[in-house]
Amino acid sequence: MIEANKNETGSKTGRGRQAGARAGAIGMRVSFVLSAVALVAVALAAPLSARAQAEPIKGDPVRAKNKTAMCAGCHGIAMYRASYPEVFSVPLIGGQNERYLVAALEAYRKGDRAHPTMRAIAGSLTDEDIADLAAYYAQGGNTAVGRSN
Repeated sequence: MIEANKNETGSKTGRGRQAGARAGAIGMRVSFVLSAVALVAVALAAPLSARAQAEPIKGDPVRAKNKTAMCAGCHGIAMYRASYPEVFSVPLIGGQNERYLVAALEAYRKGDRAHPTMRAIAGSLTDEDIADLAAYYAQGGNTAVGRSN
């Protein structure tokens, strides 16, 4: 068939060029349609993604009770002083503002806060874990051991 569309010099005849042009036009249309479909899909997905980011995970203090062991070892002891990487007073976090706790744990997880132990612990937490722990401690969870009034 290809040979039938060529003349003696080996160049395509008018018929061969028309068939090639039609195939190219069809390919361009298909490409355009696929691009349009992809663009619409991205446009539709963007609001869903923005909505998911706009709605923070609701923390559950009951779920957090099984997640506090790593926190309580330092933050549950009144006047506790840690010595790694340097000596400092560890804050009690029971009763702290929930949004502050979420922001602090996210900052440790991202590396914006530098304490190596907290970075390691926060790095192991999911978004749900962080929300649960923040809700638990914001409600005054884990009253400090050894605290005197």
